[in-house]
Amino acid sequence: MYLENLELHDFRNYADLAVSFNQGVNVLLGENAQGKTNLLEAIYVLALTRSHRTANDKELIRWQTNTATLKGRLHKATGSVPLELTLGKKGKRAKVNHLEQAKLSQYIGNLNVIVFAPEDLSIVKGAPAVRRRFMDMEFGQMSPKYLYNLSQYRTILKQRNQYLRQLNRHEAKDKVYLGVLSDQLAAFGAEIIAKRLQLLKQLEHWAQQVHAEITQDQEQLTFHYATHLADDQLGSVEELYQTLQTGYAQQQAKEIFQGTTLLGPHRDDLQFSVNGKNVQTFGSQGQQRTTALSVKLAEIDLMKAETGEYPVLLLDDVLSELDAARQTHLLTAIQDKVQTFLTTPSLDGVARKLINEPKVFEVSHGILHEEEPH
Repeated sequence: MYLENLELHDFRNYADLAVSFNQGVNVLLGENAQGKTNLLEAIYVLALTRSHRTANDKELIRWQTNTATLKGRLHKATGSVPLELTLGKKGKRAKVNHLEQAKLSQYIGNLNVIVFAPEDLSIVKGAPAVRRRFMDMEFGQMSPKYLYNLSQYRTILKQRNQYLRQLNRHEAKDKVYLGVLSDQLAAFGAEIIAKRLQLLKQLEHWAQQVHAEITQDQEQLTFHYATHLADDQLGSVEELYQTLQTGYAQQQAKEIFQGTTLLGPHRDDLQFSVNGKNVQTFGSQGQQRTTALSVKLAEIDLMKAETGEYPVLLLDDVLSELDAARQTHLLTAIQDKVQTFLTTPSLDGVARKLINEPKVFEVSHGILHEEEPH
């Protein structure tokens, strides 16, 4: 798939923008604070109805206006698909083929995107919450069922934590209701863990190939899904459900005392190892960056395998964070494979040599000027 064009109205620093793209590499040149990253963010928001930079939708709407509108025409194997998203005080409205979607979950998954920015190195060295969010955002694009289970799980988790606090304060005594919530949480939690395990196994397969190529077979990358469950308990959905149920029963007194749910996918983590050593703890900065790059490039192939279409790749000022060898591998891997949007202050060195016929835009104060092809 690729994005044919994009229209923005009152999004960030873009008052009105209408632009068409190359199905290969699109380069956005310009100084900082001109709107390069805002344009990438717009594509991300059009895909996922939310930003990867802020949780506050008001920040996405241009200063002193009330509504932001994003439109794009998506080219897929099945044909051309118009997408539209409106952000306003009353929430979000999403349309596919000019038809309003009753739920945002029905809209997400039409346009699949992968974003890679310098802060994505935190996938490797950041807190566990960063990796959980990574799994949820990426797997949610690939699987509407995963997105649904995650939404249900979060709703019930919130209710259960509230009830645990009520029990702790003796405002409630009915542990039967706690059992009902625990049962529901275990059911959705088991579905989430099972899907994570399935997709992580595939992602590891693709990432190992990329990592071996970058390191010239000197390093082997492995994943480990870190959970309170023992490895022999990571079986079917039914087995996971039974194990979570048992865990909630065993931890009940402790959870009431602490007023929070101590077990489940909201507490799990993803660990990366290189040659058997935890790269988060013991890896060099180079190994951490290679791991992050391998995971991001592996996502491209995983998404193709799961959805039948390659995603759109957003590279936000990431070349400056990579040495020449890693730049070369990245640009070679994406060439003629996925539509790519690349922001950079200048296009020179390795990038200028390796990118085949890019469409280049100069970005200044929220206005785009297309460069003449060389």
